[in-house]
Amino acid sequence: MAVSGPLIAGAARPIFEARGLTKAYQMGEVQVQALRGVDLDLYEGEFVVLLGPSGSGKSTLLNILGGLDTPSSGSVRYADHDLTLDDDALMTQYRRSHVGFVFQFYNLIPSLTARENVALVTEIAENPMTPEEALARVGLAGRMDHFPTQMSGGEQQRVAIARAVAKRPQVLLCDEPTGALDAQTGVLVLDVIAQVNQELGTTTVVITHNAVIAAMADRVLHFGDGLVVRCERNAHKKAAAELSW
Repeated sequence: MAVSGPLIAGAARPIFEARGLTKAYQMGEVQVQALRGVDLDLYEGEFVVLLGPSGSGKSTLLNILGGLDTPSSGSVRYADHDLTLDDDALMTQYRRSHVGFVFQFYNLIPSLTARENVALVTEIAENPMTPEEALARVGLAGRMDHFPTQMSGGEQQRVAIARAVAKRPQVLLCDEPTGALDAQTGVLVLDVIAQVNQELGTTTVVITHNAVIAAMADRVLHFGDGLVVRCERNAHKKAAAELSW
């Protein structure tokens, strides 16, 4: 059964408020309904996991929250600002100032060192960490001058996380951040994401197909057929090192 109305998490202030979000894509002669009227609140400092099969609407929702896509109908507010009213320039400023992205594939520039990849963000952010501080935060102080081809998959993903958090974003959006990694390396990456959430107070949303990861979250939102079908709260959150899959 679909969850009707917003998903309330307590007294904390919502950083996102989505109401009636729909998204339809035209695939040739077929219209695909990716979101079918999603209502949800996400709160400051929360760690939220989105679970569900491929095609259930998780990535579409994440892209809308991050300003990479716009809904067909409905509204989404960030703090006190309605993102659905923004033009391209304002949306670019929103992404640049407030949101960090981490994807399954690292999207590093091969010809740049780890330090230089992170500097691409710090050079345009308003109040960034230094690349050195960001890379030290993810445990790569000794790998700053290495190129992506000289690094393991887990190290490359940690560079991508450093790049995302170097601008001190209020929101960190992660789409299958461990999808290309083995279990041991995935745990290391998840530990870094959890540290960012805890130490910087960054609202963190992680999409995954791996139900084990849900144990790390404050809340777990289960997606199905373009809807949030169930919301669960973890009474006890597990650390990444406690996970096994």
